[in-house]
Amino acid sequence: MGGKFRPQSGFVVQAYKFALDPNVGQERALRSHCGASRAAYNWAVSWVTASWWQRRAEASYGIGADGLTPWRPWSLPSLRKEFNRIKNSDARFSGWWEENSKEAYSTGLANAAAAFDNYAKSKQGKRKGPRMGVPRRKQKRKARLSCRFTTGTIRAEPDGRHVTLPRLGAIRVHESTRKLLARIQAGRVRILSATVRHERGRWFVSLQVEAPREITRVVRPDVAVGIDLGVKHLAVLADSAGEIRYESNPKHLDGALKLLRFHSRRVSRRQGPDRRTGQKPSQRWEKANRERNRIHHRVANLRTDALHKLTTKIRAEYGTVVIEDLNVAGMLRNKRLARRVADAGFGEIRRQLTYKGQRNACRTIVADRWYPSSKTCSACGAVTAKLPLHVRVFACDACGLVMDRDGNAARNLAALAAACTTGTGVAGDQDTPRVSKPRGADRKTRRQRPDQNRGRGGRAGGATLPHQRQEEARDRRQAEALTLW
Repeated sequence: MGGKFRPQSGFVVQAYKFALDPNVGQERALRSHCGASRAAYNWAVSWVTASWWQRRAEASYGIGADGLTPWRPWSLPSLRKEFNRIKNSDARFSGWWEENSKEAYSTGLANAAAAFDNYAKSKQGKRKGPRMGVPRRKQKRKARLSCRFTTGTIRAEPDGRHVTLPRLGAIRVHESTRKLLARIQAGRVRILSATVRHERGRWFVSLQVEAPREITRVVRPDVAVGIDLGVKHLAVLADSAGEIRYESNPKHLDGALKLLRFHSRRVSRRQGPDRRTGQKPSQRWEKANRERNRIHHRVANLRTDALHKLTTKIRAEYGTVVIEDLNVAGMLRNKRLARRVADAGFGEIRRQLTYKGQRNACRTIVADRWYPSSKTCSACGAVTAKLPLHVRVFACDACGLVMDRDGNAARNLAALAAACTTGTGVAGDQDTPRVSKPRGADRKTRRQRPDQNRGRGGRAGGATLPHQRQEEARDRRQAEALTLW
């Protein structure tokens, strides 16, 4: 398997996601394939890390570096070759591996290879984001049920109500696939792979296709909009033309809390599972738990639908969008606001605005995390020393401007679009080089490990990666500077 698939020029890779309605036998087969993927992943993790532990034990006996057990490779071809060699003789697979498609095992091995690659790059400082730990085995009760098919018969049936997958056959689709079928029959798209996943109590299939890039011209391509996210109002939009709009927060979770409390009490009064004593849940507990989970799934679906509608509407209207680099993980540590911040979905809004802007060839500007958008006067540029969160009205002592603090912050964000173009602002995007921070907002977020985790070995057995110096594998105390795009 080569590198990451790259579509041909003028094409993009996108996915069509459909809910499935499998029968009893098909659902059993789906779970079997997902379990096979997890088993292959666990085997690969154990097989690679076993050599690490062996090398550490041999080093403790005084054996030199030349006499240690060779490193076991974790590339996908190497894992496939070794797995094919042992699958008929290993008691863990010999009795049942033929029941599933080979794609199920390839999914687990590919995930393991990617996990080791991410871990190695993270230790070498070549990977952005939080530091990755050693790949660990997946537990049966916690692992997400997922499997990917890249070869074999993958198609949408002509009736528009079924999809065919390798070894699983034709599975009924809850929604019609005629829109995708029309594009396939016209030769505009071709199916690359299919991924089945169990989430929110249902099975879904995602058909990944290569499709021509369709760029839709936005309504106002020359207008920039600043978006200030909040809890009272989900988003406050202020554009460069001077218009300010307020998008209300649906608060889907708050509307379901009363019903959730009722069903949670019902669940607590029934005999549930207990891992300490091995107690099995009663049928009444499982029924009550399903009813409670159905409410959670409905809230999640309503939230997803509302966020997609909001971000699509914004991207269809404005050519440039300026958003904040919010520390959502830090905001969730505030026990007074955590529930409402999680219900709003700030991180999901930013993710959707970013990729939908790339789809329409529009700019996305991310303001610096320390830019004082709420404390800065949008009229004269004066910065207020303190502005507590409970103060909802911004009053400028310099020019006398009085307006809603969220609207003032959105206007400041919209003004950053012009600042990035001239190179004097505090934000940047893919087409704009790093610029200065005139107000001294040059602080960087530092990520440190808790004191109780200091001094622990970085990987299984405390061994170093092959062809890597000990200095390169040492734990780093600072994260890389944030990159604005």
